[in-house]
Amino acid sequence: MKGKTSYCKYILIVILLTSFGAIAQTSEQKVLEAKRERLQEEIKEINRLLFAERKEKGSVLDQMEALDNKINVRQELIRVTNQQSNLLNRQINVNIRNISKLREDLKILKEDYAELIQKTYQNKSQSNRLMFLLSAENFFQAYKRLQYMQQYAKHRKKQGEGIVQKTEELKALNQDLVRQRKEKDQLIAENQKAKTELSKEIESQRSLLTSIKQNEAKYTAAIAEKQKEARRIDREIERMIKSAIASSNKSSGNSSSSATFALTPEAKLLADNFSSNKGRLIWPVEKGIKSQGYGVYADKLYPGIKHRNNGVTITTDAGSKARAIFEGEVIAILSVPGGNKGVQIKHGNYISTYYNLSNLYVKKGDKVAAKEVLGEINTNRLDGTTKLKFYLYKDSNRLNPEDWIYQL
Repeated sequence: MKGKTSYCKYILIVILLTSFGAIAQTSEQKVLEAKRERLQEEIKEINRLLFAERKEKGSVLDQMEALDNKINVRQELIRVTNQQSNLLNRQINVNIRNISKLREDLKILKEDYAELIQKTYQNKSQSNRLMFLLSAENFFQAYKRLQYMQQYAKHRKKQGEGIVQKTEELKALNQDLVRQRKEKDQLIAENQKAKTELSKEIESQRSLLTSIKQNEAKYTAAIAEKQKEARRIDREIERMIKSAIASSNKSSGNSSSSATFALTPEAKLLADNFSSNKGRLIWPVEKGIKSQGYGVYADKLYPGIKHRNNGVTITTDAGSKARAIFEGEVIAILSVPGGNKGVQIKHGNYISTYYNLSNLYVKKGDKVAAKEVLGEINTNRLDGTTKLKFYLYKDSNRLNPEDWIYQL
């Protein structure tokens, strides 16, 4: 009896562990599926915003960056799809083991049930049951025998119900297995298609590289001009921030620092609220893609040439508006000579900057709320792209917007 109890406990533990494993795998599958869908949507947006026919006259430098961006997203999509396929493989193997175990249980149940039916048949007559009761030595023994007969009948019924239940479980597991195998086949097919597309994109990139090498001077000149423009914008942004810090500290009677804001209790509360939302801040546009990330990266054709982006570049639709990522106060309006306009918003001692705007809807000193429209993003007349340059600072220190904006 003790051995049987231990065995039952062991079976219960195995069932619980299997159930928890299945729940964990299902949860992981949902996360991967959401990520895969997001990457597929991102590729669609890249095609729509960066590879439409009207954009074909864009510079080779922009085409190279767009292709590189698309290839990176496609490679990530293939990796995530592989993860999903491997996870489904594990789930299928678990299902196969569970089906095998259920079949064994069903076989034992049927054998036990057959034995019960046989014994019942042998003792089925009313006279046999009556004689079994009447042959009791006393009333108490007769009562116990009656209880035994009732329990035996109940046990028989329970065995029958157990067979029905196990059969249904087996049927459900088989159906689940068929569904999982279909999902796996679909994922494999999608991954093969993605690999084919990736090969085409890499080939396009190679062709573009060949054309660039044939006109190397023009390409390097375009890089130099782009880097010069970026440095000019960066210097102006940082100059405006230092000026805003000095002006704010002077007005509050604290002119000892030009690198950090002297915060009032209200400004500190706002800064704390901003900081607590790290990784969850809204995008500075309603819809778009990150076409260039933060930091230093090597040129695709000439690795010795380094590009720096002190913020992120977001490509969106023509006519799109820039919007505030958090509540705050407009502390400066940028107007770079020969360039476009920008808006700087102070959130305590954090500053968000939105550059490459054509029309502004706010002015210095305005209080703005999260999602409030700041201005229309400029559309380049030569290549038709609409790009917002977004920067984030804490006092005069650069921050990586990708760490702060949700899924950027």
